[in-house]
Order: sequence, then C-alpha cells, then structure tokens
Amino acid sequence: MLEISTKEIAQQSIATNDTSLGIELGSSRIKAVLIGCDHSPIATGSHDWENQYYNGVWTYSLDAIWSGVQACYSRLKQDVSSRYGVELTSVGNIGISGMMHGYMVFDERGELLVPFRTWRNTFTEKASVELTPLLDFPIPHRWSIAHLYQAIINNEEHIDKIAYMTTIAGYVHWCLTGEKVVGVGDASGMFPIDLITGQFDKNKIRVFENHIEGRRYSWRLEGILPKVLLAGEKAGALSDIGAELLDPTGTLMVGIPLCPPEGDAGTGMAATNSVVPGTGNVSAGTSIFLMAVLNKSLSGIHSEIDLVTTPAGDPVAMVHANNCVGDIDAWASVFTEVVEALGFSVNKSKLYDMLYFKALEADANSGGLLSYNYISGESITGVNEGRPLFIRMPDSYFSLANFMRAHLYSALATLIIGNDILKNEEGIRLERLYGHGGFFKTEGVGQRMMAAATETPVTVMSTAGEGGPWGIALLAAYARNKNGCEKLNEYLESKVFNDAEFSTSMPHECDIEGIREYMVRYKAGLELERIASKHLLRA
Repeated sequence: MLEISTKEIAQQSIATNDTSLGIELGSSRIKAVLIGCDHSPIATGSHDWENQYYNGVWTYSLDAIWSGVQACYSRLKQDVSSRYGVELTSVGNIGISGMMHGYMVFDERGELLVPFRTWRNTFTEKASVELTPLLDFPIPHRWSIAHLYQAIINNEEHIDKIAYMTTIAGYVHWCLTGEKVVGVGDASGMFPIDLITGQFDKNKIRVFENHIEGRRYSWRLEGILPKVLLAGEKAGALSDIGAELLDPTGTLMVGIPLCPPEGDAGTGMAATNSVVPGTGNVSAGTSIFLMAVLNKSLSGIHSEIDLVTTPAGDPVAMVHANNCVGDIDAWASVFTEVVEALGFSVNKSKLYDMLYFKALEADANSGGLLSYNYISGESITGVNEGRPLFIRMPDSYFSLANFMRAHLYSALATLIIGNDILKNEEGIRLERLYGHGGFFKTEGVGQRMMAAATETPVTVMSTAGEGGPWGIALLAAYARNKNGCEKLNEYLESKVFNDAEFSTSMPHECDIEGIREYMVRYKAGLELERIASKHLLRA
C-alpha cells in the first residue's frame, strides 16, 4: 500500500475544506497560517507593519489594519497556489486573534471615535491606581477599562458618544461577521472575568457604574462591552462584506464559520498546549509575557501581575512586559547598514543567527555591560516612556559577544522582576515552560537564556516559530471538530500534541549566576532610565 505524501494530505484537506485558517494581528507582523486535517501548517502568509507614535499615542490606523490583513491573506493564497497548484476559495473555519488590551471605541454608526490606543501606551497610571482598589482587582495600564477610565478622568470629548468598546481582534471579527463578541481570554484583558460564569464580572461592573454614575453618560458599561464566548462556541460566519474585506478579489466564499476571536496570550497558550493548571508558556517577540495557569488563587494583589484566563476560562497569572526584541532589531538594522556600506549584502536570518550565537561566547555576566530595551514605557518598573539606553563602565569588557548577551538579558529583565514575585511571594513554580515567538528562532540560544532567567526548563516545539497564528488556527479547528463536551485541553492533548517534536533546555548554573549579577546592575540603574524618560524629550 502506497503511503500518502504530506503534499497529498494537504491537497486533500484543501479540496474537502478540512482546513482551518488563523490570522493574528501581532505588534510587528500580521500572519496567516492554514492548517490541514492533521493540524500541521500547510501554507502561510504575512505582512510586516509597525505602530505609529501619533500625538502622544502608539497606534495603528484602520487603513493599516485592513491593507495589512488583505496583504497577508493574499500572500497566503499565493503560497497555496505555488505549493499545491490550486486557488484557495474557501476554508473549513476561520479564527482571528490580535494584540490584547488597548482601546477601540465606536459610536452608534460604527465610526472609530479616537485612534486605536494599543497595549504599548502607559499614560493610564492614574486610572490604574484608582481602579485597582475600587474593583479589588489588579488593573494594569494596558487594560481597556484603564484606558476608558483615564479618558473619563481627562474629560475627553468622545466619551459620551461611545456605543461599543472592543479589542483589535474583536474589531476585525465584528467587521467580518457582524458579531460583537470576543473570546474569554481576550475579554480578560479588557475587564475582570467572573471565573464561575465565564463572563465579565457583573458585581465589578456594578461597582464601576456606581462610581461614574454622577457623570450621567448616555451609556452603561455592560451595554458597550462585547459578548464573551468560551473556546469552541459559535461566533458567527463570514458575511458578504467580510469576505470582500478579507479577499477583495471576490473569490472567497461567504458563510465560513468563525471561532471566538482571541488575544495573543490565549493563542500562545493553545500553540504550546499550556491550558491546564500547572502548565505555563512564555511568548517573546515585540513584547514578552509569561503565562502560568493557576491551581490556586494568589494571596494578594500585585500590580506587576495580570489575572487573566485561558481560552477555556481557567485562571492565569500573567507577567507582561511591553518591550522585548525591539531594541535588538534596531541594532541588527545598524549592523546591516555597516555590512551594506562595505559593499556586501547580508541575509537577515543569518545575521540574527550570528548575533544570537555570538552571545553564547560571552562572559556569563555580559562583561559588565548594561542595556535598557525600553522603546515604550514599562509599568512594572515605573517607567512612563521608553528611552533605549546602552551603558558600560570604563573597565567593562566591551565585545560583540558581551554586547549581544547584555541585550538578550535586557529583553528578559522586566519579565524576571515580575516572575520573581510569582516564585518568591506566591510560591508558584512551574515544572516546565513552553516558549514561542521570535526570541526562540535561533536554535537553542533564546531558549537557554530564558531557562536561566526563569530558572526553569524551557521547551520549544518544532512549531514554535508559527506561534500565535497557529494557535488561533487550532482554536478554529477545535470549534469545528470538537465532539460533544470534549474539553480544549483534551482536544489539544489527543489530536494535536500527541506526537509533537520538541527540545528542552535546562538552566545552566553559570548562566543563572550571570543573569542574577546582571539584574543587580539593572535594578541599580533603573533610575537612569526613569530620569531619561523625564528629561530627554521627543523632538
């Protein structure tokens, strides 16, 4: 009996619509992943984009969102055509995910009232400080409710016109289907979730509404929030308008079901099979966040720790830092300029691999070099605006290897501060972390640094590079294929990860000692970063 090839399996999946499409709007890239009947990626498409700093706000325009989504989907279609010789006109199910948190508010006509305020904005400190004790729940700067309340504090003109508030994933899903819904994981970054009902906490909604009652707005909070859905629930279908938005060529069929839109934290959990208590994952790219699925409540409120949920609604402690590899990307661009100025060309992937591998040759303590990768502010360390800094002492050992290790450590430093609270104050220790995102692309390097930073074995799967887009494709597949009351963790365990390929890096004692020494310098110098953000003003 002839064995069916991987290509033939993919062609059969496409022909029978036994496929699921995931599209994730990340911080620096929009990516689409099409998976087949065996849940493996069979085609991809992507579009690079960057946020804009406009009138003091980190934002993406609606035009950038849709031109990016369309370009991403078009490249996916091209990939299908070139690989399999067929035109993609339909899929079995679609999932949309995106950056969590932020602030998108619309009036009754569906018009955006103010430019999209992303998770990167940290000007909501007053709102965060007031809401946390009011709601008896940690409300980080990034959360949608913090942005809404800060706009109320500021008496912004648009407030009384609000008819709907959602996330970027919820917005795209709404435009594609007409449904005002979000997945529970994404919702948990907007407003606290009641873990019993899996919905926004009605008691806390009532507390908030009573708090602002004297302002007499035309809306109530409960009325402007989206409906919350758990993984696997029906979330609408692709409309005529949605099909044209996604594929302006007009070849995409309407009526394709969509799963609940999710945040990038939830898709990372799905992509690493980290959805049950005791499991954890860390996503490292433009931003970095560690997710620990809890089997017990935290003993107190920590401003450094978000309390969110898995896509199935289970509690998660989240350590989120706004900055990760952005500063490394900037330095890589400078190194590229140097090479090109000498008359040579360089492959981007090879350059990154060389720089990351160079860090393995460095002194464990990075030779005394110090870096702050703050392109934007960090609430964990009390920095309102980012000012990337590189610092060395006169007697530091300044080499390329130490330079790169200092920057890799810097990418993890803020996460370490939050994770230490989980470990030392809450006694939460994970047996293993699953890593995904750009930080792990160079084999073994980011994984080894992360293991030292968290003092935990770090496992990277062969699919780690696909990350969140693959995760939302899996959630779309789950919504289409789940049998009866099959739980998300059961589906992932039995049908997706039962024969997964992975590698695990154990913490090296010398790296642990080196990064701890680095963190002493890092914490001692944080005041320099705070001063820089106050006194070095943007042009």
